[in-house]
Amino acid sequence: MNRLRGTFTALITPMNSDGSVDFDGFRQNVKFQLEGGVTGLVPLGTTAETPTLDEKPGSEEDTLIEILMEEVKAFRESTGKDVPVILGASSNNTRDAVAYTERAKRVGADYALVVTPYYNKPSKEGIFRHFEAVSKVGIPIVVYNIKGRTGVNIPTDVLVRIAQLPNIAGVKEASGDINQMMEVIAQIKNKKPDFAVLSGDDGLTLPLLAAGGDGVISVVSNLCPGRVAALVQAGLDGDFAKARELHYGLAPMFKAAFVDGNPTSIKYAMNYKGLPAGTVRLPLVEVTDSAKKTIEKAMDECNI
Repeated sequence: MNRLRGTFTALITPMNSDGSVDFDGFRQNVKFQLEGGVTGLVPLGTTAETPTLDEKPGSEEDTLIEILMEEVKAFRESTGKDVPVILGASSNNTRDAVAYTERAKRVGADYALVVTPYYNKPSKEGIFRHFEAVSKVGIPIVVYNIKGRTGVNIPTDVLVRIAQLPNIAGVKEASGDINQMMEVIAQIKNKKPDFAVLSGDDGLTLPLLAAGGDGVISVVSNLCPGRVAALVQAGLDGDFAKARELHYGLAPMFKAAFVDGNPTSIKYAMNYKGLPAGTVRLPLVEVTDSAKKTIEKAMDECNI
């Protein structure tokens, strides 16, 4: 059974006004997501501002993981529902990526999310060997392809090789290229049905579902988990009339959530709605005044 079908929220890390992590706010957000009906949670990804978080023993990262796993365990026990946790485990240093993947396994996460090495701009063989190394840890891996942040795209022929490694569970496809996503479905998923193809772009969730994809790792679901989850479920059920209605009802927000970067834009939207979000850490800064107006207008149009 493929557990990676549905809506997985790329969680933000809420901050206090002094720039410290708002751990109570994070716990509130996790509960809000679980009660909102998302399939699973993705902590310590890009949307979480992970590069700016302290990762020493007993650190901000450790505390966030502890809170999330506590809440997920309690939710599972009280509802009997399966809530997969996909823990961020990315680095442009393969040894560090392996260590983060080992941490994901150690703390009881269900999957590790591993991005293409950024800045280094590795060759095709380098990309393959990076994922070969993390695959040996023994926890299911979700490959994260996002050329816009890493500078390197994972070509489909390389992903075909990666998918043949042990413990490769699927891909978060954020290339922004629906044709490439369909290639991945045709060349990998159609031959290996349990290989999950998840959209990394909220706005491309609907076409990916129509093409045979499995769902989304969503930013906008931080704000309205129930509505994003309903869109994805409608698509998975083959009810594309309903899925289109839900998509177009959220389309302005899908665009506004990235109008001035991520997670700056979604954090402003969450603050505007009264959800714990707070500030961002440098090098990120608050969204511009014009972006605030765009976000507010989108929220009003979407009745969020």
